[in-house]
Amino acid sequence: MQACDIISRFRHFGDAPAIVWRGTTYSYSQLLAHLETQSQALREKGIQPGQCIALLGDFSPATTAMLLALAANGNIVVPLTRSVLTKEELDQRLIYSSYVIEFGEDDRWEIAKRQQCQDHVLFDQLRDGGEPGLILFSSGSTGVAKASLHSFNRLLAPFTERRRSFRMLTFLLLDHMGGINTLLSVLCNGGVAVTTRQRSAEAICELVERHRIELLPATPTFLNMLLISEAYKRHDLSSVKFMSFGTEAMPQSTLDALRQAFPGVKFRQLYGMTELGILPSRTHAEDGLRVKLGGDGCEVKVVDGVLWVRASTAMIGYLNAPSMFDKDGWFNTGDAVVEEDGYLRILGRDSEMINVGGEKVFPAEVENAILEVENVEDVAVWGKPNPVTGTIIVARVALREPVEKRTLGRKIRSHCKDKLAPFKIPALIEISDGPLHGARFKKKRSADA
Repeated sequence: MQACDIISRFRHFGDAPAIVWRGTTYSYSQLLAHLETQSQALREKGIQPGQCIALLGDFSPATTAMLLALAANGNIVVPLTRSVLTKEELDQRLIYSSYVIEFGEDDRWEIAKRQQCQDHVLFDQLRDGGEPGLILFSSGSTGVAKASLHSFNRLLAPFTERRRSFRMLTFLLLDHMGGINTLLSVLCNGGVAVTTRQRSAEAICELVERHRIELLPATPTFLNMLLISEAYKRHDLSSVKFMSFGTEAMPQSTLDALRQAFPGVKFRQLYGMTELGILPSRTHAEDGLRVKLGGDGCEVKVVDGVLWVRASTAMIGYLNAPSMFDKDGWFNTGDAVVEEDGYLRILGRDSEMINVGGEKVFPAEVENAILEVENVEDVAVWGKPNPVTGTIIVARVALREPVEKRTLGRKIRSHCKDKLAPFKIPALIEISDGPLHGARFKKKRSADA
């Protein structure tokens, strides 16, 4: 499937609603008109196929149309969201771009030529075939963000066959693989993308009620916030049929509470990476935290407890880091997993694993236990160097109501004794004075967070 195929579908969908932006609904016909205007502007500016172009904005009718106009023009697109980037991070992500197209608050846009940009030998793989590309950056939580180069056509391939359409929230951002996947899923199937500027629980619930959203994709961290806020009790969310989650491990206690709060909703665990795209998956009907991956151009295997993937939607390669593919095209995800009855239980990033006296501890397991403690709103766990054991476990806790630190520590350790092996019980417990997640609603596990 190619960008021109999406444009053909726009013509077929006609005046059906496509995007809700700031309370106003825009049709597929209106998106198509935007796209034609922008394609003409690209020609007038002399933007050539194969050039790398930065797209600076968030979900809106104009940014959506421009993304597709650039793809149809054969460009390599770098979607960026200014609100979650420092100036230094933004500058790092612009180094490959010949032009920057920036969108304002009114959805108007300007095209600016950059004086300097770096080229890369991997770009030729797309240029030689006349293919559009996409550059997405990792979160950079362990250092400089890695730049993944994708074929835009490969990412479109899973949507070749039309499927059921939904009214869906664009929760994950435009510069995130999950956000791109949400947008392509909506547009290729004739659904409706409901955009948002605010991602508080109250704001999202208001949108769901007003626009009758059917599919709510979010992070486990946000869904936990939704439960704690009880905003769902103040709004009519009866339109929601599905909630999907990914990007981090879902605590069992959170999933159990979600099922109780939303008994008619089906929960689906998604698995994807910046480097691989969103993989075909099937969530275990009863468990909810086990997932079966593979099929439709995707193969998986487990080597020494770590997940490896070979997928047709995988990136061409990194622009600023060594390849993570082996000679046969398998990618080491770095995710520790356990196989159970043909399904996978994802334990967490192998890089986040804490080694306590030779014993492995995954933060999510400890967090799951602590989240069961009364008055605990959220928790983040990581390892801290220690001269005796090598590493101790640190838990930073956010509370619903203030409590004395010593009392909290006793309560948490007492609870953990019945749930965890002794070496998994936190040696140091801190009380957080702020959120334990970043702007992307993903948990931050470090002393500096």
